[in-house]
Amino acid sequence: MADLVVLYKTPTDPAAFDKYYFESHVPLAKKIPGLRKYTVTKGPIVTPAGPSPLHLIATLSFDSMAAIGAAFASAEGKATAADVPKFASGGVEMHFAETAEV
Repeated sequence: MADLVVLYKTPTDPAAFDKYYFESHVPLAKKIPGLRKYTVTKGPIVTPAGPSPLHLIATLSFDSMAAIGAAFASAEGKATAADVPKFASGGVEMHFAETAEV
């Protein structure tokens, strides 16, 4: 397995972010070929030291790193990536990694 972990920093308008993310971006992302699982955080994100600068963490799971590459080379993957600047006003980080259950 391989995951894409997307860290969305706190946007300028959290309510507008949530509305766009769940009504527009999620349906678009769910069309990405090879997507096996899509999870997001629910509620505030905290750290051991207190509040986090993150608003939402999304994890998209695929069969392999090659599957992630193929997914984002597709028309659906390109459209999803191009959509991110429309709502991620606080900034975003994307991390790709092979994963293993332990």
